[in-house]
Amino acid sequence: MNTQSTNVDPDEISKFASLAATWWNPDGEMAPLHVINPVRLRYVDQRAGLANKRVLDVGCGGGLLSEAMARVGAQVTGIDLAEESLTVAAQHAADAGIEIDYRCIAVEEMAEEQPGSFDIVTCMEMLEHVPDPSSIIQACARLTKPGGELFFSTINRNPKSYALSILGAEYLLGLLPRGTHDYSKFIKPSELSRWGREARLELIDVSGLIYNPLLKHCRLGRDVDVNYLMHCHKPE
Repeated sequence: MNTQSTNVDPDEISKFASLAATWWNPDGEMAPLHVINPVRLRYVDQRAGLANKRVLDVGCGGGLLSEAMARVGAQVTGIDLAEESLTVAAQHAADAGIEIDYRCIAVEEMAEEQPGSFDIVTCMEMLEHVPDPSSIIQACARLTKPGGELFFSTINRNPKSYALSILGAEYLLGLLPRGTHDYSKFIKPSELSRWGREARLELIDVSGLIYNPLLKHCRLGRDVDVNYLMHCHKPE
């Protein structure tokens, strides 16, 4: 299977392309990402030290995390397959005077082109939107330098995550557009850690990303029932 061309869901690309103009609106459809972004940034920075590191942000979307990492001194490359989102990301960075290399390329293709090139690889809120997330993990591992760090975030698969992430967030509270998530694509921590081991990565930490939509507040915690972050290390 040629994962470079097939490990993408055209409906997902179209969905996010249609939302491209809303990426940087803190009160729009992407509002939850604006709340969780500082927590994601601290998690990565405290564990890997972003300053002066070469960082790849896989599935960067409109550039929320890419730009935040660049602001603390990282040399950031952001990749995505939604060209409209990348256009928004590049324009926002240019307006802010921040230098980020945005590219429309599949991570598997990038791994063949630049293996072992990045100190840190992040892949946030993206794995649950592709047909074969294990292929993404493998490619991220190939792109990371020996001794480098990788960070993933996604949504657990269980009744609680369905109730909160889909019924609550999309249908009851209207925090996200309906159809943003597909429950069958949610990923258990045990599955994600297994894919990491298969990519010869060492699991360092799993932490819950606990989001309160009513208070618009996010924090790290031990509860990984819904959203969670995972830190992996690529051995020397």
